[in-house]
Amino acid sequence: MNDGPYSLGKLSDDECWSMIKRKVLAGEEVPKELEAIQEQILRRCDGLPLAASLIGGLLLNNGKEKWHCIVQKSLLNEDQSEINQILKVSFDHLSPPSVKKCFAYCSIFSQDTELGEDELIEHWVAEGFVLPDRENTGMMEERGGEYLRILLQSSLLEKVADEGSTYYKMHDLVHDFAKSVLNPKSSSQDRYLALHSYEEMAENVRRNKPASIRSLFLHLKGGMSADMNMLSRFKHLHVLKLSGFGVMFLPSSIGKLLRLRLLDISSSIISSLPESLCKLYNLQTLAIYNFPLEEGFPKRMSDLISLRHLNYYHDDEEFIMPVQMGRLTCLQTLEFFNVSQKRGCGIEELGTLKYLKGSLSLRNLGLVKGKEAAKQAKLFEKPNLSRLVFKWKSGDRESDNCDENVLEGLQPHPNLQELEIRYFMGNKFPQWFMNLANLVGLRIEDCQRCSELPTVGQLPSLKRLYLKRLDNIRSVGDEFYASGSCTRRRKFFPALEELRVEYMENWVEWKDADQVDVFPMLRDFHILSCRKLTSIKTGYGTASIEELSIDTCDNLRELPEDVFGSTLHHSESLPHQIQYLTALTKLSLFNFGGIEVLPGWIGNLVSLETLVLWNCEKLRSLPYEAAMRRLTKLTRVEVHFCPLLRQRYTPQRGIYLEE
Repeated sequence: MNDGPYSLGKLSDDECWSMIKRKVLAGEEVPKELEAIQEQILRRCDGLPLAASLIGGLLLNNGKEKWHCIVQKSLLNEDQSEINQILKVSFDHLSPPSVKKCFAYCSIFSQDTELGEDELIEHWVAEGFVLPDRENTGMMEERGGEYLRILLQSSLLEKVADEGSTYYKMHDLVHDFAKSVLNPKSSSQDRYLALHSYEEMAENVRRNKPASIRSLFLHLKGGMSADMNMLSRFKHLHVLKLSGFGVMFLPSSIGKLLRLRLLDISSSIISSLPESLCKLYNLQTLAIYNFPLEEGFPKRMSDLISLRHLNYYHDDEEFIMPVQMGRLTCLQTLEFFNVSQKRGCGIEELGTLKYLKGSLSLRNLGLVKGKEAAKQAKLFEKPNLSRLVFKWKSGDRESDNCDENVLEGLQPHPNLQELEIRYFMGNKFPQWFMNLANLVGLRIEDCQRCSELPTVGQLPSLKRLYLKRLDNIRSVGDEFYASGSCTRRRKFFPALEELRVEYMENWVEWKDADQVDVFPMLRDFHILSCRKLTSIKTGYGTASIEELSIDTCDNLRELPEDVFGSTLHHSESLPHQIQYLTALTKLSLFNFGGIEVLPGWIGNLVSLETLVLWNCEKLRSLPYEAAMRRLTKLTRVEVHFCPLLRQRYTPQRGIYLEE
């Protein structure tokens, strides 16, 4: 078989028309204005998917009254190739004009670059393509987001979702067109350069006037030598991106680039920052990422008063933060803050950073002295923070209720979407949990002294809940669902889709929710290593469960009557409720050491397609033959580490014996 490249055939007219309708109409009926120009549009598309997508974007971003004019005067101009003409028309109709600059700038990145949303917008802001609002300079990034959406609607950028992450890219033909706009051949001086060697940089210094360059991307491979001091010749740089294993340090002369607004060394091996960096008073974005800073931040880091984005993460809790970070009042992106006893490194430094957004991890919270000290962070006044991590230090500590007071003082804004708490040593959680109406995900881990779970059953947006190593939890009951008279409500956890409970070694009982609807939307339910748990009674809402995993719960004997699941681990017997799961397609049994024969009611699982048996040491027989015959859809039985079954059955009988 030939694995080389091959050409895709063109789309039919019907396929092109469907693409355009999806883009423009979103399921609505085709208006007469569009029907009138259908034939002309399809002729221009010529079966090319990119053309159909671009034309759809062009029509989407312009009113119906302009459609006929656009097609007649622009798209039907035969002076250029079809795609280039359509690209030019799409570009010409971009509005406001700044969007054109943002589009062209994307071509400075190589074609295969996966562009992040924040990265793109930070570059656009640094280049001055996104102008500040007179009343609120913090709005520039939001406006940049609007520009990005315009380019997506126009199909000049593509959005790609891959394994939970989202990035943006350009079609190669769109990239070529954008490149011709960015540095036109008619211009005697390039303003935006992407170079791949020191020799290229030296040649451009000789050929161009360095004063004309606004953005410089320099990639040096390992083994290349370079005089990095040459960078100081580019005195008018707004953006400097250094990457590759050949970029090992920043020269002290970096401090001469006084107009620099964005410095990205995230893909280099630079591990220290010179003190001269702190002279860059116009710097808005500093991206470091990969390599830990061996000597920490420069001492006068707080002099970077224009800094908006500090893109750097270090997992060392002992890493010292820049002194007096509270002076960086424009700061929006701060990935972590390590509380320290060092002067100017306390949690109060966060109080003046009112524009913080995205994710922030607060660590060493044991050094915060009570509720009032915690309140100085003013988290409640930061509506743009979407994710918070509260982390105390691990290890045994005596709880004097200070942790509870600190957590009380760290009350976040109700806009918060994700919350994680680790190593909290209080006995209970604060009441403000019930006010987090927008909370989507909650993770509580290694809180060894808490004796009851937070009251989160009434949160309308909560979709994911993860509880791990809460050693003092023995019973889960009404306090988990609601407080006081609120328990009279008939529905709790209305949006929860995923529930994971792991290593709750002293958890014994999960009490019934007393005739209410609990977990009506639950899809995934996982319990791991809760060895003392005997029964799960969760009310009347668990019929929606699609995946149930129970692993190493030695004493579990009872599941909810209407539970729907697929995977069970490490119990001495099969909960009888499984027999009612007539829609089940896959059943996996792990570490059921006490089972000798699978029960005959397995035959009730009429939808079962796959049966997996793993490490069932005493299991010597499948269900009797009549029960197996009822499993008409069963096509695969996997047996792993079940020695007695291996002696009785052979692969020739349709059973896969895999060790």
